[in-house]
Amino acid sequence: MVDNSLILRKLSALDEYLKQIEEYTAITVKAYAGDWKVQRIVERTLQMMIETCLDISGHVIANEKLRVPDTYADTFRILVENGILSRSHLDSFEKMAKFRNIVVHDYEIIDPEIVVGILRNNRRDFQEFKTSIIKYLKNE
Repeated sequence: MVDNSLILRKLSALDEYLKQIEEYTAITVKAYAGDWKVQRIVERTLQMMIETCLDISGHVIANEKLRVPDTYADTFRILVENGILSRSHLDSFEKMAKFRNIVVHDYEIIDPEIVVGILRNNRRDFQEFKTSIIKYLKNE
């Protein structure tokens, strides 16, 4: 059985990260590219958000005894294959997993336009993830 309290704590942390990053959503690419402190805050917060989703996904995959993912992106694919996440968000989540890898391993090549794009266009994907996981918990 999945540890609901653990997942709910992680979802609460995800909410907190979303609130924290909200103040940066109106930043321009130029302003972002010119401020290393903002870059550090935003990139690290996005990394934590993505890793929180991956952690939750891992718990669900283990609980359901689903196939072992080959990559972080595959983690989200497994949830889509099993009807836990919506197929319409798969592309965004796969890109998020790849973005996480760049932040962690190749931080020197992070494109400010991509980060600002995530801030402006992909926050709702995290909310969709949360909604899907809560639905899963209710049906479990």
